[in-house]
Amino acid sequence: MLYNFCRGILRIFYALVFRLEAVGRENIPDEGGVLLCSNHINLLDPPTVGVKIERKVHFMAKAELFNVPVLGWLIRNLGAFPVKRGGVSKESIKTALTILKEGKVMGIFPEGTRKSGGGIGKKGAASFALRSNAAVIPVAIIGPYKPFRKLKVIYGAPIDLSEFKNDPSSESLELATEKIMSRINEMKQTGTPTLN
Repeated sequence: MLYNFCRGILRIFYALVFRLEAVGRENIPDEGGVLLCSNHINLLDPPTVGVKIERKVHFMAKAELFNVPVLGWLIRNLGAFPVKRGGVSKESIKTALTILKEGKVMGIFPEGTRKSGGGIGKKGAASFALRSNAAVIPVAIIGPYKPFRKLKVIYGAPIDLSEFKNDPSSESLELATEKIMSRINEMKQTGTPTLN
C-alpha cells in the first residue's frame, strides 16, 4: 500500500518535472524473477527505473541510509535492503537471491557507482542472474535530470545468458557482464529498446 501510494506521487512528480517517457515496458515479464540492469547517472535512478512499471522493484541501498531517521524506515518499507560499502556481504547476496527466486523484481546498477559514460560493469548482476534464473532486462536512462527537460527510460528485451549457465568461472561472469553492459550502452546510443 505504501509502495503504491509513493509510486503514485512520484509518477506525478516525474511527469511534471522531468517529463519522463518510459519505452519498452512490455519487455518486463508479468511474473517470475526479474533483474532490471540499468546504467547509473544520478541518485534518483532507483525511482526512475521503477516508477513507471506496475511490479514492485527492490533495490540494494547503502547501509548508512537505513540509520537515517524516517528515511531508513521509508526505504526499508519500500523494498530496499542494505549493502555495506566496499563490497556486498553474504547476507546481501542471500537477500538478493531470495528476492529473485521468490519471483520478485530487483533493480541493480552493474557499474556500481554513478557514471556519465559507458561504464564497465561489475560481475554481481551476472552472478545474481545466473544463480537465480531470473529474466535479465537491460535498462537505459537517457537525458539530464533537469527540470522540464525530457528524461527517458528504456526497457530492452530479455538478455539470453544461457550460454554461461553451466560455466561458473570468473571469465564466464565477465563475458555475461559485458553482454549486459553492451546491451545497455546500445540502448543509450539508439534511444530504443533492443531486440534479443
